[in-house]
Amino acid sequence: MNSILKRSLENSFSYQEYRNLVAKLASEGKTTGQSTEDHIKFTKLNEARLHRLDKTIQLTEDVNLNLNNMQKNYIWLVISESWCGDAAQILPIINKMADATNKIDLKIVLRDEKVDLMNLFLTNGTKSIPKLIIIDKESETVINHFGPRPVGAKQLILDYKEQHGIVDETAKIELQKWYLQDKGISTQKEIVELME
Repeated sequence: MNSILKRSLENSFSYQEYRNLVAKLASEGKTTGQSTEDHIKFTKLNEARLHRLDKTIQLTEDVNLNLNNMQKNYIWLVISESWCGDAAQILPIINKMADATNKIDLKIVLRDEKVDLMNLFLTNGTKSIPKLIIIDKESETVINHFGPRPVGAKQLILDYKEQHGIVDETAKIELQKWYLQDKGISTQKEIVELME
């Protein structure tokens, strides 16, 4: 296994540890990464999103079937931050998928604490998160990765940026509406397809 990956896994959070951290930071008016007013505000907002999605997200029958029929064991390593709106929408789905089978061990690290890891999984040269790294547990090799968004959400942002030149507050609201309407289905399907 790559030494950067190995070190990252040794210093990672379980999903529950990550959730506890975000809840604590939100209640204390703090954030992960660089402490800015926006990051603090988004950490509070994301704590509410995470809490809601942990309770409401449902896996599709097909995804459940796929997860329960997996032959290999995997480590899913997610790069995240408490202030990231996409992470708040996607992490509960990833966790629900990992919980559905004993074949997946979910670990989470913070982007700004694991710059060397993030640099291995850039998106078009940017440190976009969340990023799910799928590792075959037996061979200890990366078989695929997902993120920072499902295809439909990526397209929404690309179209908006092309039309308006920037990603502003309106774009972020439209993105959150997209996630709400999608109910996590695109993320589930795309991740399952990466496992095949």
